[in-house]
Amino acid sequence: MSTQRVLLGLVLGMIVAVPVGFLIGWYRPVRRFVDPLINFFRALPPIALIPLAIVYFGIGEMAKVLILFYASFFSAVIVMYEGMTQISPVYVRVARTLGATDMEIFLKIVVPMSVPHMLTAMRVALGVGWATLVAAELVAAQQGLGAMIQNASSFFDLRTIYLGIICIGAIALLMDVILRRISDHLAGWQEKITR
Repeated sequence: MSTQRVLLGLVLGMIVAVPVGFLIGWYRPVRRFVDPLINFFRALPPIALIPLAIVYFGIGEMAKVLILFYASFFSAVIVMYEGMTQISPVYVRVARTLGATDMEIFLKIVVPMSVPHMLTAMRVALGVGWATLVAAELVAAQQGLGAMIQNASSFFDLRTIYLGIICIGAIALLMDVILRRISDHLAGWQEKITR
């Protein structure tokens, strides 16, 4: 149940974060307007939203996924935006010199060069999602690792608490390894500094 919640929050967060990141990174006027808003909301901890999530969405799955979406979106959009700003303008200038339109530059230069940043954004959002899981499952969850830890803490059941913590860490590590493999496969062309 916990994995399902984290993945749903991650997928929804990435679906929104990728286009917003492109928009902020590609259009300077949009960046000037949206960047302060994103930085404002990014600074708010997801746990602070729990009372509002309960008021507006009840105690069902929607509230939990919304908190995980919030955490994933704001961590991913910053990585996407920063990645977009790091794309070398040389490529864009060369493409313009060769007569490429804005759409061709975006589709053939910006999008492919953003793939590593998308994957990094996904890894960061996944980590933040797992870190936020226990807070999200405070919203009257009956199932999931966060709920298990919360219930065990009421009875001072340290073994169950440790088990929940280890499970969260192990699943998060496994998912990160899978994402890293996908990243190496899709963005293997990117130059890396290795020691």
